Amino acid sequence: MDNHNKNLYYLHELSDYTVDDGYADVRGWEVKDKDLRVIGKVDNLLVNKKTERVVYLDVELDTSIIDANHQPYSSASRNDGVHEFLNEDGENHLIIPIGLAILNEDDKKVYTKSIDHKTFAETKRVKKNTAINREYETQVLESYNREGIKYPEDDTLYERGEFIPRNS
Repeated sequence: MDNHNKNLYYLHELSDYTVDDGYADVRGWEVKDKDLRVIGKVDNLLVNKKTERVVYLDVELDTSIIDANHQPYSSASRNDGVHEFLNEDGENHLIIPIGLAILNEDDKKVYTKSIDHKTFAETKRVKKNTAINREYETQVLESYNREGIKYPEDDTLYERGEFIPRNS
């Protein structure tokens, strides 16, 4: 991917960015679904450089998600001529929009109040440190939001993010 057109960066790619004072650095925190089942742990944070905000948590998945062996959800029906996309070996990361994450600093855990274990298992995964493009973002949002709510094409949904990276 051409870095000129790149919108999202892993925090570790931005040597002059850190998690701002007053905000928890959730890397390494366990992630649980709405039923309190373990999903995985936060491996990294994805930052939109334009807004200087963390917009996604990059989660390394627990083996229970991978072992579930569900095919990824697709909102397009097979009759539309759209081919299903499948998770491949080594794809053990997914993203969670920061707006869907609830941080508990007391027990150092991240919770999702609206997504269950099966939905996470059916969400398209990527390999660690994969460049995140808009197509993958859309696939993930559709998987998490099976009720059909439309998300904006830009990052306005995430401008109220819980984290604000500091450009040192």
